[in-house]
Amino acid sequence: MPMLKRPDAEIHYEVHGKGFPLLLYAPGGLRSNIEFWGPGPDGVPRSWMDPRTALADRFTVISMDQRNAGKSVADVKPDHGWHTFAADHLALMDHLGFERFHVMGGCIGGSYCFEAIEQAPGRVAAAVLQNPIGLHENRDTWEAAVKGYGETVRARDPRVPQSAIDSFGRNMFGGDFVFSVTRDFVRACRTPLLLQPGNDKPHPGPTSDEIAALAPNIEIQKDWRGPEFLQESIRRVGAFLQKHTPR
Repeated sequence: MPMLKRPDAEIHYEVHGKGFPLLLYAPGGLRSNIEFWGPGPDGVPRSWMDPRTALADRFTVISMDQRNAGKSVADVKPDHGWHTFAADHLALMDHLGFERFHVMGGCIGGSYCFEAIEQAPGRVAAAVLQNPIGLHENRDTWEAAVKGYGETVRARDPRVPQSAIDSFGRNMFGGDFVFSVTRDFVRACRTPLLLQPGNDKPHPGPTSDEIAALAPNIEIQKDWRGPEFLQESIRRVGAFLQKHTPR
């Protein structure tokens, strides 16, 4: 089982296919892990593509369990936040020897995409934002996510103080918009983006609308969710990433 050893974490990852690298950030909120790309526990396929198989014929697809999700374990400190996850992501690509890469994120993964671009703009060639999260009449959603995360962490290591969990939660979800970056950042972002909009409480339509209105270099695929749009979603994402792959 491939594991990236970090000073304060062990990050589980997988690599599929060959070609220009594509780093995936899975759906699932703070439970974001590789399993969320595949079928649900009942064996029924999700309403989105599995890029590990759909795109591995053209790209080296790297999937990962985020810290303290799936098979990844990590410390939690009061100053941890989006930058902590981004450090894991960049360290993984360094470990695999990839200087430049695409990113694709579902749910919370959209905010990870933005954070990667902010932390290392010269390294991210293009980004696919699928069902991005945001703050819109759903503060309770993110309070519940932090509560569940804290319960998972403290069940494994009761020495982690609740105060550290609370501070981490504020750092992650105490802001607004997409949480990881500001509207001004998105307005100035020149990285090519493909947006597959959200339309429910954790992934509010108004947040996707704001991203679409602010970002200066963005394409939008309005209909992408569900089996009737699966093949077109795969085609559109693949074509977008190939168009922006460095030659």
